[in-house]
Amino acid sequence: MSASPPCGIDFGTSNSTVALAEGTSSRLLALEGDSVVLPSAIFFSFEENDIRFGREAVRHYVEGVEGRLMRSLKSVLGTQAMGEKTAIKAQRWSFAEIIGLYLKELRRRGEEACGVPLEQVVLGRPVFFIDRDEVADRRAQDELEAIARDAGFREIEFQFEPIAAALDYERQVTGEELAVIIDLGGGTSDFSIVRVSPERRRRADRREDILASSGVHVGGTDFDQLLSMRKVMPELGHGTPARDGKRDLPSWAYFELATWHRINFLYTPQAAQMLKELRYDASEPERVQRLIDLVEERLGHALAGAVEGAKVGLSANDDYRMHFGLMNGSLDIAFSRGELEGAIDGAVTRVGAALDECLKLAGVGEAEISTVFLTGGSASIPFVRQSLTGKFREAHVVQGDVFGSVGSGLALDARRKFGRALAAAE
Repeated sequence: MSASPPCGIDFGTSNSTVALAEGTSSRLLALEGDSVVLPSAIFFSFEENDIRFGREAVRHYVEGVEGRLMRSLKSVLGTQAMGEKTAIKAQRWSFAEIIGLYLKELRRRGEEACGVPLEQVVLGRPVFFIDRDEVADRRAQDELEAIARDAGFREIEFQFEPIAAALDYERQVTGEELAVIIDLGGGTSDFSIVRVSPERRRRADRREDILASSGVHVGGTDFDQLLSMRKVMPELGHGTPARDGKRDLPSWAYFELATWHRINFLYTPQAAQMLKELRYDASEPERVQRLIDLVEERLGHALAGAVEGAKVGLSANDDYRMHFGLMNGSLDIAFSRGELEGAIDGAVTRVGAALDECLKLAGVGEAEISTVFLTGGSASIPFVRQSLTGKFREAHVVQGDVFGSVGSGLALDARRKFGRALAAAE
């Protein structure tokens, strides 16, 4: 084995993996105990003056350790927020620095798991970081590349995440297939139409086998936001009338609270004053007071996590009840699977339109698809899965490793991209 074997990193909106290229295969590395999946979360502990990652980060936050939890960092790439700094205790951090901390930790844990330096990497990327903005999309990749280089990676390449998933799936095929790869992640939904076969997987250049790729910036965190706006935010005053009865209350605060990476914008003196003005303007001020209490107690991320838990619960059950304690009272909300489906229906329609676009770009009809390969956490939502796979009535539906397929495929791609140098070193 080379002193620096190629690896693949799937830096996800919600979860991340690192995989090592080994011969003609790949191996996901244990990153947190025995788990090969590390939640994309960072916790800055004010009490212990240190930084925690993954499940430990979330656990510290949930247990009430004073500090700052940050998630969904990938969603910031390419946006204006990348040029801003956020205050964490006495220090101001750029989002590039915060993402860099996480990538350095991924690299460190990967090296600890395999016992060798990791310097050659293929990073996964969505088909579009930013919808309908080529300049911002390119900027997002450039930002991630610079962060990865600063994290210690010497050679950096990129691959579309659905293509990586196709490479992972191809290891199990026994004949020629025309597959649609559906990667439903936390921040994006991506698609590729790919020809796969045992013979094709031995080729170094697979460009002719990739008929089309498309994607849309809609994923699991968007479903969380939509469910929160539909079911939770009304309990805090969203959609209720102002005192004059001529209009509803402004929705800015509810949007911020329902959007994970924007919650911290509520934790400022300016926002606190605006919330007091919102309460004064409300016909039901007691609801807005709940919102103020929640923000003052810094429970925004905990609430977002509880809504995500409701979504996950509704993926397996028809009903779910959320009990969320506040200093003065609590939120006790009953959810139904039908309400989840109603909340996310428009977003799922957008995802389906992106899949239709991929078929159109490939020049193939739905009946020509022989296999549908699903990966990504949002593929676990029955309504989403059925809405997309139902287009392909004759196809074989394969459920891949929800969190590991992309990382495994990226490692296979790393073997191809860096294979010549690796063979020379060996």
